[in-house]
Amino acid sequence: MHIIPAIDLLEGRCVRLYQGDYNRSETFDEDPVAVANQWVERGAQWLHLVDLDGAKVGQPQNQGIVAEIARAVPIPVQVGGGLRDRASVENLLALGVERVILGTIAVEKPDLVAELCREFPGKIVVGIDARNGWVATRGWLETSEVLATDLAGQMASLGAAAIVYTDIHRDGTLSGPNLEALRQLAGAIDIPIVASGGVSSITDLLSLSALEPQGVTSVIVGRALYTGDVSLKDALQAVGPTRILDIPPDFGSSTWA
Repeated sequence: MHIIPAIDLLEGRCVRLYQGDYNRSETFDEDPVAVANQWVERGAQWLHLVDLDGAKVGQPQNQGIVAEIARAVPIPVQVGGGLRDRASVENLLALGVERVILGTIAVEKPDLVAELCREFPGKIVVGIDARNGWVATRGWLETSEVLATDLAGQMASLGAAAIVYTDIHRDGTLSGPNLEALRQLAGAIDIPIVASGGVSSITDLLSLSALEPQGVTSVIVGRALYTGDVSLKDALQAVGPTRILDIPPDFGSSTWA
């Protein structure tokens, strides 16, 4: 199980939201670049950045900070939030971002997602953010009529390298991951799944690790790392610190599981 620290960007700060509510944000650091370097020093092999301003307005807003982080750290960075057209994706990849995470356009513009998967193989990951099993879009401000499992199957068939699955009701709550939803998703697709939302302890990570044979190959951890409920060093030791060093270049390949 690969542990990926999250850095959520809002107005240039490193924050965490509670259940995706922009009115319930908590600032953890004013310097996201320093935070990124901190996670590298503690053993992170990937970083997960979310442009919360971009997700809200539909266009990337924190490219400057993203570029600084990509230049500053010696590990790959994946970024999501507000990526709803080709130019936004191309610009981020040009900044040195290893992979981009597409959310809203997976529902609204699946043909564009298919084109991007063909043009940038291994670089396109689809983020599925679910509320009671239904896909939320536009910075989690809207809920679609698309089931998470159905969207995951469609995106897998279009060539997505992986699925980042977030249970909105668990995100930022430290209430534990939604294991049953992850099992259902794993049963619907054959590409890697990255779990996100609710991790509060090493026990949660071990529970997720039990789903690794089914395709849940990694987990994004946010609030628990910032509050100290989970130590990154302890987490890496608990779920296999030697394996996290062996991530091959192709994030979406079957050997990554």
